[in-house]
Order: sequence, then C-alpha cells, then structure tokens
Amino acid sequence: SFSPDEVIRKRLLIDGDGAGDDRRINLLVKSFIKWCNSGSQEEGYFQYQRMLSTLSQCEFSMGKTLLVYDMNLREMENYEKIYKDIENSIAAAHEKISECKKQILQAKRIRKNRQEYDALAKVIQHHPDRHETLKQLEALGKELQHLSHIKENVEDKLELRRKQFHVLLSTIHELQQTLENDEKLSEAEESQETQMETETKQ
Repeated sequence: SFSPDEVIRKRLLIDGDGAGDDRRINLLVKSFIKWCNSGSQEEGYFQYQRMLSTLSQCEFSMGKTLLVYDMNLREMENYEKIYKDIENSIAAAHEKISECKKQILQAKRIRKNRQEYDALAKVIQHHPDRHETLKQLEALGKELQHLSHIKENVEDKLELRRKQFHVLLSTIHELQQTLENDEKLSEAEESQETQMETETKQ
C-alpha cells in the first residue's frame, strides 16, 4: 500500500507540472473509444466535440507549458547575467579593496614622513636660521681678523722690545767692562803712588 504523500508524489511525476495532462489524455482516449463505439450519430457528434475540447485543453496546456519554459529560459539567462554582473562587481570590489590597501599603505608612509618632518622641524627651530648664522660667522671673522692684527702688533712690539733689551744688555755689559777697566786703572795708579811714596821715604 502507498501513503497519500507517495501517491501525490507519483502523480506529480507522471503529471509533469501538475496541470492534469495525464487526466486529459486518459479522457481523450476514453472519448475516442466511446466515439468509435458510439451507436448513434448524436452520441458520436457529442464524443467528437468532447475530443475537440480535450484536444484544445491539451494544446492550451502545452502552449502554457512552452510559455513557462520560455519564461524559465529567459529567467535563467537573466540569472546568468545577474550572476556575471555579481562576479564583475565582486572582482571590481576586490580591485577596489586592493587599491584601498595601497592607498592606506601610502597614507601610512605619508603620515610617518610627516611625523619625521615635524620632529626635524622642531629640532631645526631650536637652532638659528642660516642668515643669522652667516651674520654671526661674518662678525666672528671680522673679530678674528682684528685679533690677528692685534697679535701681529703685539708680536712686533715684543720683537722691538727684545731688540731694545738686547741693546740695553749690550750697553750695560760695555758699561760694566768700562767700570771694571776704570777700577783696575785706579788700583794700578794707587799701587804706583804707594810705591812712589815708599821710595821717597827711603
């Protein structure tokens, strides 16, 4: 025995889309058999009209099925197009994500460079600018040149004083020699006078 669900499932499998095509075909066969076995012309005409009606229903059902089939084909084409559009959108999104990652890396590098520039700028601000440094160097150069002239003048004066001192020492030495000579002469003269006095007394 079959359960009601199994009977319905098999009926749907036989019936196709469940539009009752098997019932119409069975009805058409029965009408054809009755038409063949009809005893009177009126009954034969009735079975004939019934067969035409059943054929019209079958044709209508087949036309509807074809329309549904065409619609399903168009839907499948539409779904394929939508699927391709989605794939293209996904690919474009991946490219955009990759580009955004590159931009993020570039932004990080720019931020790092700016931080380094700011740090360098703070260090530079603690030092005088180039113009002021050049002015200070120029002033120091002039002062150094002035000190160099003073040094040369002092060295010239020292050389002059050294020469003068040398002349003074020479003069003192000569004077000392002269005094010593004078002293020796005085002693010699005194010795001679003493000798002469001694001789006179004798």
